[in-house]
Parts: sequence; structure tokens; C-alpha cells
Amino acid sequence: MARTPFRVEILTPEGEVFNEEVEMLSTRTAVGSLGVLANHTPLLGMLEPTELRLYRSETEIVRFAQGEGYIQVGENRALVLVEDAIRPEDLDAADLQDKLRNATAEVEAAETGTEAQRRALRDQRRWQAFLAVAGGSPE
Repeated sequence: MARTPFRVEILTPEGEVFNEEVEMLSTRTAVGSLGVLANHTPLLGMLEPTELRLYRSETEIVRFAQGEGYIQVGENRALVLVEDAIRPEDLDAADLQDKLRNATAEVEAAETGTEAQRRALRDQRRWQAFLAVAGGSPE
């Protein structure tokens, strides 16, 4: 079943990563999973690290490892502002496993309730999500 397309723009600190029409966007916010179709009610949300899926059609899906950020939906378009948006083929599972190990060690070494612990936990969640997108497990 064909759906009405809408514009999705993905921006990172390095610049535009994606700017096309899609039928659906799927991601995860701080409060749960989110699917966006054309004519979605206006929305502003905080994004968590996860796999971002952009459905050009039911069978053609563009995937990204999505870092933390924000999504704004309105006027039949979605703007995704994230720290990272990396295609799965550009991810290195071995490198991500090393980063995850380092972040886990930092979590264990950090004092409870400190900024260092908060940062280490954020990094740990990011590398777990990216590793899952790369097909190297965790999530």
C-alpha cells in the first residue's frame, strides 16, 4: 500500500546527511519508539541513539545509526538534528566494540551521580546502539 510522501531532512554538525521525500520515518525518542507518516501532528522530541529508518517505499529502506538529538515534525516535513547519522556500511564493528568497552570501563570507574558518569553512560548507550546497527550485537 503506497503512502503519501513527505520531506525528511537530517542534519549533523558536519552538515546535511539526507534530504528527500519518504513514506515513513522510524526512530526512538526519550519516551519510546516513534513512527512518522505524512500529515503527522506537529511534534518536537528528544532522540536517543538507535537505528533510524527512512522508508522510501515498503521495500526500499535507508538506514542510519542515529546519535542523540532532536526531531521536529510539522507542515508535512520532518527535521532530524542529531550528533551522528552514519550508514551501517560505514560502521566498524571492531572499533565500536572497543569504544563500548572503554565506555563501560568509564561507567564503572566514575563516581555515582557525577557528570563523568552521565557522559560515560551516554557514550555506552550510543556505542551499544551503533553496534546493533552494524550487526555486531548488543541491542
